[in-house]
Amino acid sequence: MSDEVLVERRGAVQVITINRPEVKNALNAAVANGVAEAVDELDSSDELWAGVLIGAGGSFSAGMDLKGFLRGESPAIEGRGLCGITQTPPRKPLVGAVEGWALAGGFELLLACDLVVAARTARFGVPEVKRALVAGAGAALLLSRRLPLAIALELLLTGEPFGAERAAQVGLVNRLTDEGGALEGALELAATIAANGPLAVAATKQIARGSGDWTLAEGWDRQAEIMRPVFTSEDAREGATAFAEKRAPVWKGR
Repeated sequence: MSDEVLVERRGAVQVITINRPEVKNALNAAVANGVAEAVDELDSSDELWAGVLIGAGGSFSAGMDLKGFLRGESPAIEGRGLCGITQTPPRKPLVGAVEGWALAGGFELLLACDLVVAARTARFGVPEVKRALVAGAGAALLLSRRLPLAIALELLLTGEPFGAERAAQVGLVNRLTDEGGALEGALELAATIAANGPLAVAATKQIARGSGDWTLAEGWDRQAEIMRPVFTSEDAREGATAFAEKRAPVWKGR
């Protein structure tokens, strides 16, 4: 892992830090590869059940490194999207923790996160149109699925930013914290998720994220297919046993 991305473990939660504070965590190829490697570790680990994505130095990310773009460098990974997560988000839950600015590609990384915790002083925006570019790493395609169309278009077509309070009001942000508190807030949220049955959490995320592309008729069959191995797992038996024995469950992820 390069110094541009730092990875640590907090219990069952992985913390991924984009570490280019001198350029407001602008996304280059090194960051892309580092984030992709980190989420691959998250999904493959038997000890990690949720992740947190944050930027160093009081800013989440200013988006694509435009100097790198002019050199022909891309922070996208073929078949996986920006930083390896916008087209193929991790199987396990990922929480974005936002201080300062989350702009352009930085904002689009948040759309790959399942939940977002932000400081009240955070700012969000997709200013690509101001540079004659298109928000093609997820915002133009996905933002209208997360927000009412008129609000999504306001963000996309004006290029003007939103404050954290409004982002929370329209549903982009789950929880607000005081400035400097986004990481702790995100860790608290991720730890709550990580305490639950990991197979059930991953399956629930898969259903919730995938169901938008299913018809109602096929949805019941697709859901049953995803749920079936969860209900026959060791963890399902452990959950019922722990409840009967009035103790905390010990998950194995199988």
